[in-house]
Amino acid sequence: MKTHRYPSVLTIAGSDSGGGAGIQGDLKTISSLGCYATTAITAITVQNTCGVTAIHSIPPEIVSGQIASIMTDILPDAIKIGMVHSVSLVNAIAAVLQFYPQTPIVLDPVMVATSGDKLIEDHTLAAMKEKLFPLARLITPNLDEASILAGMKINTVAEMHRAGYMIMESGCKSLLLKGGHLQGNQLTSLYFSADGTVEEFISERIDTNNTHGSGCTLSSAIASFIARGMRLKDAIANAEIYVHQAISSGATVETGQGNGPLNHFFKPLNLIINEMV
Repeated sequence: MKTHRYPSVLTIAGSDSGGGAGIQGDLKTISSLGCYATTAITAITVQNTCGVTAIHSIPPEIVSGQIASIMTDILPDAIKIGMVHSVSLVNAIAAVLQFYPQTPIVLDPVMVATSGDKLIEDHTLAAMKEKLFPLARLITPNLDEASILAGMKINTVAEMHRAGYMIMESGCKSLLLKGGHLQGNQLTSLYFSADGTVEEFISERIDTNNTHGSGCTLSSAIASFIARGMRLKDAIANAEIYVHQAISSGATVETGQGNGPLNHFFKPLNLIINEMV
């Protein structure tokens, strides 16, 4: 008789052949945090640490089929959504997930890779805001993505506050605005909660180019901590610490000739086994 289960996380994202971001980065993150990872692949990228040279889109019906097969069998405790680069994919994902409002979703609105390569088609952002933002418990844009969402340049923490309030007005339940692209020795991220409060998460900048996949890692880490039973605010705090430690522990490692990956497995957990309620 089945009496136990693993906390599970479904990641819906693109494949990174370089292994640092996307599905591969998510799988490493979710697994290292003791959760069972399932996947729905939205695209295959031709990518390494130096950049993205091609994107092959997975047919929308295959993407929605992957999601439906997981939701009807291995119902996740949390979902992370990453690279969704076309309107048809947005529609396909939303069409399935709208029937599972009880499952918390962390949406990372991936638009540009660390290398600067564009990862989203025109008009997709509007569809994402209309169809996926209302389904997500948390949106996690970086400053480049937040600049697009808010329609303003962001160069200071004060401007992060202004942009955050503007993005919240577009229909977000809550928002984590990541400040990793700001200049300075301190990194500040802002969490805009559903009740209107704003909290700062501050960490020291690590001098390294090995940050490829840090955004994917953060969002999948948040989803993993939610799956483990944490409240959203605590999940964010723990995910911020995890990403900082993953960057620090891989800071001096050379993997490729460009922006290297994080060390996701600096202190991996065994797969967690919970009693079934």
